[in-house]
Amino acid sequence: MFIKKLGKRVVYLDHIATTPVAQEVLDAMLPYFREHFGNPTSLHSFGQVAKKAINEAREKIASLIRANSPEEIIFTSGGIEANNLAIKGIAKAYEKRGRHIVSTEIEHHSILHPLKSLEREGWEVTYLKPDHYGIIHPDQVREAVREDTVLVSIGHSNREIGTIQNIKELVKAAKEKNPRVVFHTDACPTLGHYPVDLKDWGVDCASFTAHLMYGPKGVGALWTRKGVKVRPLIEGGTQERGVRAGTENVPGIVGFGAAAELTQKELEDRMTRLSYYRNKLKKAIEEKLDYVEFTGHPTQRLPHHLSLIVHLIEGEAMLLRLDLMGVETASGSACVSLALKQSHVLFAIGVPKEVANGSLVFSFGRDNTEEDVDYVAEEFPKTVKLLRELSPFNPENWEQYVKGKK
Repeated sequence: MFIKKLGKRVVYLDHIATTPVAQEVLDAMLPYFREHFGNPTSLHSFGQVAKKAINEAREKIASLIRANSPEEIIFTSGGIEANNLAIKGIAKAYEKRGRHIVSTEIEHHSILHPLKSLEREGWEVTYLKPDHYGIIHPDQVREAVREDTVLVSIGHSNREIGTIQNIKELVKAAKEKNPRVVFHTDACPTLGHYPVDLKDWGVDCASFTAHLMYGPKGVGALWTRKGVKVRPLIEGGTQERGVRAGTENVPGIVGFGAAAELTQKELEDRMTRLSYYRNKLKKAIEEKLDYVEFTGHPTQRLPHHLSLIVHLIEGEAMLLRLDLMGVETASGSACVSLALKQSHVLFAIGVPKEVANGSLVFSFGRDNTEEDVDYVAEEFPKTVKLLRELSPFNPENWEQYVKGKK
């Protein structure tokens, strides 16, 4: 059902959920739906054209993430499959060494759910608790890693609070304790908006997805350092070095490669411009609204990401009202998701359930303008003030919350 917007314009600020396919990416993909439709495993010319396109895309992505070799990239159906393949595939490939894994309480569900599955099979998982900013400290990793630890999985950035981990130091801490441990990072929210340098990070395995960087949905990648073993989850074919069977999504992979090429050209501008937009909106909110708490690390965060909790009102009401005004954003509150429980990320950083319901995430994209920011800076405070007039909560609730934190 189409709902007519009441606002003067429509502003999409949910790029952490998905991004529009860039025109340059779409143009690169189109020929591979009809003109160059061959199966990459076929030996005839149609198949070889498709295979060449996949190899070129692999090279573009490898260049962007500073991989040692394009062959280290395994294409998947997206970031969720890449994370599942990393957790289950690596753990089971090395289970003779041990059955212990280290991760954190704030990982994406595509990490946490496979870990729970392994726990049901007898694996032991240590979940590290972040500080109030969502940071995991090297000493925590060093203390948690054991002789029988086979895998450490810690996301480079967090979708919900925007915090970026110092992965290089976390890898160093893990390897100091156990040089044989495999270190995986979920870098899906990072790629396209922040530099990825696998050589500098020192990780052994990393997950990526195209649709968060202006590429198509339905295609992602798992990068594994040469020599890292991965047991396949999908069998029955020789594609992707035998690690991921199935006819390759040629148009999607081509689009992924085009998005990587576009990112290399635009990344510096994206970071500068979008962080300016984020900071401008943050300043406007601070000046116009009371009882607002910003979440995640104040500086060590994704440049296009602004997350906050608006106290005394519900996040669901804010989202619906903002949607009517043409402002499309997201909430970390579970009341607006399919899961009827509190955000595990906000809970992990110490945000109570009744407060977490007022969480919001604004995530900017390459098509946003300063006029968009000005519009949101005008409409968002109006929405909050309107809803607070109808709210049963009062400032005393917030004051009690602040005292409790102290």
